[in-house]
Amino acid sequence: MKFSAEVGEVESVDVAAPRLGEMLLAEQKLSRNDLERALEVQRSMGGRLGRLLISLGLVSEVDVYAALARQAGLPLVRQDAFPKEKPATSRMNTSFLLVNNLLPLGEAGDADSVPDFASVDPQSGALRDALRLVFGEVPRISFGLESEIAAQLNAWYVEDPEAQGDGVADQFEASEFIEHLRDMASEAPIIQRVSQILSQAVAAQASDIHIETYEEKSVVRIRVDGELYPIDEIDNKDAPAVVSRIKILSQLDIAERRMPQDGRTKLRVHGKEMDSRVSTIPTMFGESVVMRLLEKNFDLLSLESLHFTPATLKAMRQLLSVPHGIFLVTGPTGSGKSTTLYASMQELEGENLKILTVEDPVEYRLQWLNQVQVQPQIGLTFAKVLRSFLRQDPDVIMIGEMRDGETAEIAVQAALTGHLVMSTLHTNSALGAIVRLINMGVEPYLITASVIGVLAQRLVRKLCEQCKQALPAEQADAAAASLGVILDKGQTLYRAVGCPACRGTGYRGRLAVHELLLMTEDVKKGVLERGSSLGGGDGSYAGGNLLQDGATKVFQGLTTAEEVLRVARQND
Repeated sequence: MKFSAEVGEVESVDVAAPRLGEMLLAEQKLSRNDLERALEVQRSMGGRLGRLLISLGLVSEVDVYAALARQAGLPLVRQDAFPKEKPATSRMNTSFLLVNNLLPLGEAGDADSVPDFASVDPQSGALRDALRLVFGEVPRISFGLESEIAAQLNAWYVEDPEAQGDGVADQFEASEFIEHLRDMASEAPIIQRVSQILSQAVAAQASDIHIETYEEKSVVRIRVDGELYPIDEIDNKDAPAVVSRIKILSQLDIAERRMPQDGRTKLRVHGKEMDSRVSTIPTMFGESVVMRLLEKNFDLLSLESLHFTPATLKAMRQLLSVPHGIFLVTGPTGSGKSTTLYASMQELEGENLKILTVEDPVEYRLQWLNQVQVQPQIGLTFAKVLRSFLRQDPDVIMIGEMRDGETAEIAVQAALTGHLVMSTLHTNSALGAIVRLINMGVEPYLITASVIGVLAQRLVRKLCEQCKQALPAEQADAAAASLGVILDKGQTLYRAVGCPACRGTGYRGRLAVHELLLMTEDVKKGVLERGSSLGGGDGSYAGGNLLQDGATKVFQGLTTAEEVLRVARQND
């Protein structure tokens, strides 16, 4: 009997040995319909059935390994039976144990005796041969759960605390400095300074506050409509206390100044309730702090408020009514992708649907959304959360960002097995998302089978309503021509001027320009034939491409041709 190197079916020369799927069916751990779905995905994507059943959330890890153990006639060792202390493994290389997910179950009684082990693949020929070379015979190897073995190996061999230094005087001085910082951060002048910075930022409708420490001084800047503006300077002797005040508000460790930290806090400024996401990183002359300001009245946002053209909005709603498939929103960082996804989810009937989201970080908290924050430091990655999601009987899954091939693969599996998957992707165009998925390792035929639409978007600045002026006829014709459109007679375009209301920029607020790629038969054919060599002209867009959508908004008097050209001419 031979067991594959991955979790899966035992490949046996004994034709009477029951197959894994049949065993799980007989034990009522799996329905016939679910098994057929899993086998269909296996035929499409390959891989072992056991691992696939776990990934799809159709059968628990315990049930799969218990069935595999019975199939092989071997015991299954659970975590409560693992040794309490790390066994001595002088004859075993630690990296070999980690790479092979091989857990020693006790110390050998003497130099000649052989310890027992637990493994996810006890009958792997390569593993047994390697152990025979070390011990002169094959040890007893039991089955163990992959998650439990990995966690125990990690605790024993990866997370051992480093030896602590004995610099008592240095520790005393550091603790004294931290207490001094805490006292300063709690004094009225520092509290007032931080409140003043927050007040200025909210009054200017800023999206972010940046506090940056340089050699001579510290600078406070705010991001308004995508542009950074300095609003304050802080003496470097006060900067650590200002940073500490923000850390205290965000429940961060003020004593930790050498490592990045992330936190959240709730604020009430000018009568507005806001959430703030806080990030700190150490720089050459001190810590850099960025506060992302998030208004709490997000539940008022809808697709109508995002300036979709009627054709694009209609196509968006049709896509959101599809029960299964992948819908992607693409664009560079800060282009409003997450905002569009949240607004899209508000279109869904949350009361009648199970909606799960995995995000990094969770930006807005909405009703009917079961939201999970990834924590890579403890192994809670996008891929790991997604595997667990599939056991939660979801209707809709939202992935904050599709970062790697493993996440993309699970998303495709989820879409093929009857779920609506929504996610963001960092590309510069809608077709670029298809190319990115192919480069991540997703086969073109799986993309055409699972992806239902891709929305690319950019943010452009809106003209200030108080100071915008009509362009002279000649300049208006030239602006329209730069967008590839001929201006109709009597149509008016506008230019930015500048006034106190818009800080002299001529713009106030932002709006999105979009292109919605529909996976028509022609687009699918292009994906299958040309793969990653797809070009910009290969798409089928509901309301035109980015440039055409931007031109529509220029003609509506919402923005300028310069703004649209600034963002819509970027290509992958």
